[in-house]
Amino acid sequence: MLLHAFPLSSAMWLAQREGLSTVCRVITPDLRGFGGSRLGDDEPSLDLMADDVARLLDDEGIDRAVVGGLSMGGYVTMAFCRRHPDRVLGVVLADTKAAPDQPAARDNRERIARAVLEEGSEVLVSEVLPALIGPTTKERRAMVFGRVKGLVQSAPPGAVAWAQRAMAARPDSFGTLGDLKVPLLIVVGEEDELSPPADAEAMARAAPEGRLEVIPKAGHLSAVEQPEAFNATVAEFLRTELGGAARSPG
Repeated sequence: MLLHAFPLSSAMWLAQREGLSTVCRVITPDLRGFGGSRLGDDEPSLDLMADDVARLLDDEGIDRAVVGGLSMGGYVTMAFCRRHPDRVLGVVLADTKAAPDQPAARDNRERIARAVLEEGSEVLVSEVLPALIGPTTKERRAMVFGRVKGLVQSAPPGAVAWAQRAMAARPDSFGTLGDLKVPLLIVVGEEDELSPPADAEAMARAAPEGRLEVIPKAGHLSAVEQPEAFNATVAEFLRTELGGAARSPG
């Protein structure tokens, strides 16, 4: 189960759906409000997103899964680990952080939430998009940058504002990592400015079985910017840490 970044959708995982399909079954839902999913009237909460993931596993007839997420998807993954620990076989956290937002960051999320609701996606393109992609991708992979820009522009304003407020209220998750009883893979882009390698190193130190891998020439969206390297890292983790539990794509 792979959970997407803000403010994208499950479409960001196209290369993972294809590249990891020979190793395991890959499920990539749209988190609430994004892509084809319904937002609903609930107050913003990462816990609700985590419970949505649990319901999807129920619908698919899956008791336990390797759950992973990138950026916002990582926050939801950590919430899932808190709320549904018995359903986790392993964890993949990519380009995310365990620390909560500081006051300035929370204020900025609220500012962007209001701007999107009032003015549309321009603030996402001008302020959020540039930090999502690393300099190597910007310089050498224009098609990747264009694809990410399209996903950002198509994000529904209501979902964007809801998710910003949910992320602003997230708790410290270092204790969650310390309580993990399953293998953990932490992935970070070498050029990630939003959740830099130092954040990934802090998470790895907090977890009893934390394994850290740095993806060269990738920014915050490591799975999109360097999909081959990302897929190889995840596939190796599944084979070495989880053995036969994740081998069958059935």
